[in-house]
Amino acid sequence: MFAIGPPRLPFLLGIAGLVPFLAGAIIVFVAPVLWQALAIKAFIFYSAVILSFLGGIHWGVAMGQEVSDTRGFKDRLLLSMVPSLLAWPALLLDYDDAALVLMIGFLLVRLYERQRSVAASLPAWYQRLRSLLTAIVVLCHLAVLARLTLMN
Repeated sequence: MFAIGPPRLPFLLGIAGLVPFLAGAIIVFVAPVLWQALAIKAFIFYSAVILSFLGGIHWGVAMGQEVSDTRGFKDRLLLSMVPSLLAWPALLLDYDDAALVLMIGFLLVRLYERQRSVAASLPAWYQRLRSLLTAIVVLCHLAVLARLTLMN
């Protein structure tokens, strides 16, 4: 049997969501210095927003699938808050530290989603899409971190 890809709309929305990451990672290398600084700031802020959004996905999954007095419901709700609790303080850090914290946040969310108990409540297409999106987002963070290192 062959793997079925994500439905068209989630795939297109996921790819569209990569545009600010990809644009930021490119602009920090090719634009004039003032635009590079703005691109870094925009990249960090967008990254924090999207990381928080990923936590919201798991809040929604808990609300829709878990019985409210179960351990799974409580664990998922508590863990759904972690991305925003990483993302918001990251905005208060220097850009290189922020980019690193946010990248680690994306990796942690992905590791969480890959756990058997969590993955069971997510569609298989979501898992494949998130793996692709996370890989690209992490590469973009690495590019921005490399540029920040070159600037110092």
